[in-house]
Amino acid sequence: MRSDPSDNGGLFVGRRPGTAPVRFRALPQRGSRTRQRFDGGLAVATFAAIVVVCLLCWGPIPVACLWVGSQVNYVTGSVSLGILGAVGALGALLFGALMILRRLDNAWILVRRAAGHDQRTGVLGPIFAVTAAVCAALFMVWFLIIHGPGFSSISKGGELLSAVPRHASALASLTHAERS
Repeated sequence: MRSDPSDNGGLFVGRRPGTAPVRFRALPQRGSRTRQRFDGGLAVATFAAIVVVCLLCWGPIPVACLWVGSQVNYVTGSVSLGILGAVGALGALLFGALMILRRLDNAWILVRRAAGHDQRTGVLGPIFAVTAAVCAALFMVWFLIIHGPGFSSISKGGELLSAVPRHASALASLTHAERS
């Protein structure tokens, strides 16, 4: 055999075992037109699910982990354990979300193929990048203009200009005549 190491000076110059191209006995049969449309709709739904889970990674998951950390801090009275709880929850939830995203991406590829498209790569990378950019831009608008040191007509040192009292204690101190 030509790829035997003793025949070619000890170098494997051929393919590694198990890396040959996949050869089907016959081309797979395409589904009916109705089935391809259903699979196309399923691909759109899977795409939307990927977008939603990616958006969860940039807002609700970190906020939920901060809440978990605050609860650990409240129960134990230890700030260090609260931080540890928040970081642990963040790692578990983000890695769990990434596992779900990877499976959804693989399912999207398969459903797109079933719908009649020559889909070879997934969309997880581009969607993740776009959601990161959009969420970063929204955060910057919120931080610099709405909440932070933005224009004085919009924000005032972190307090929105409003006629409504911000605290329930301020509302409770009003007499009944002042409320109506």
